[in-house]
Amino acid sequence: QVQLVESGGGLVQAGGSLRLSCAASGHPFSSYTMGWFRQAPGKEREFVAAITWGGGRTRYSDSVKGRFTISRDNAKKEVSLQMNSLKPEDTAVYYCAAAKLAFSGLLTTTNDYGYWGQGTQVTVSS
Repeated sequence: QVQLVESGGGLVQAGGSLRLSCAASGHPFSSYTMGWFRQAPGKEREFVAAITWGGGRTRYSDSVKGRFTISRDNAKKEVSLQMNSLKPEDTAVYYCAAAKLAFSGLLTTTNDYGYWGQGTQVTVSS
């Protein structure tokens, strides 16, 4: 049974930092692109960042580029999202996801991902 479990969310002031982690189990983690998405109240789930299976390539949404960094540790089956210079508009539930297909490229749509974590709340106060 595949499980993705996020951790690291919380409440932070604008300008602060948080680091989200996602631990995978029951999944051939090292062969799959991993992504982070977020969903704010009343809005659709949106792409935040993705990293290829080998970790050599990353992609970010324009809204987080230069502030967020995605990384992975295949030995530990973990993917992380370092979030710096946080803004109130970054407030959302953050989800990690694993691609449907092995050895995919950088994927940015929800339909490309087949496994999702339960989400972790990030709240940025102004």
